[in-house]
Amino acid sequence: MNYLYTVVAGLTILANAGAAAGDFAKAGFVLKTADEVGVAHSWVPLLGAMKALAVLGLALGLLGVPLVGTAAAAGLAAFFVGAIVFHVRARVFHNIAAPVFYLALAAASLALSVQ
Repeated sequence: MNYLYTVVAGLTILANAGAAAGDFAKAGFVLKTADEVGVAHSWVPLLGAMKALAVLGLALGLLGVPLVGTAAAAGLAAFFVGAIVFHVRARVFHNIAAPVFYLALAAASLALSVQ
């Protein structure tokens, strides 16, 4: 396994575990962003669950199930493309750096997982 992949996937895991925790806790900034981009509060826990499952898949990839890690990285990248689309559609640009950052982590994990 590639050392750089291990580091990047580990960072992706940590970042998304934190994001999922914020979703599960229905943190104020999460609900504010959901309102701004037009996502119902009832969807927030489901979005957190999707992030948490991706974290689990990335961890399995690091533990020796590479196809699961690759699939998790691809799913997470698609998730954050969707988040960016929601931001652009709603013209919410003041905090678009967050989903762009998470997309960059997921995309890097995906690219490194297929080397």
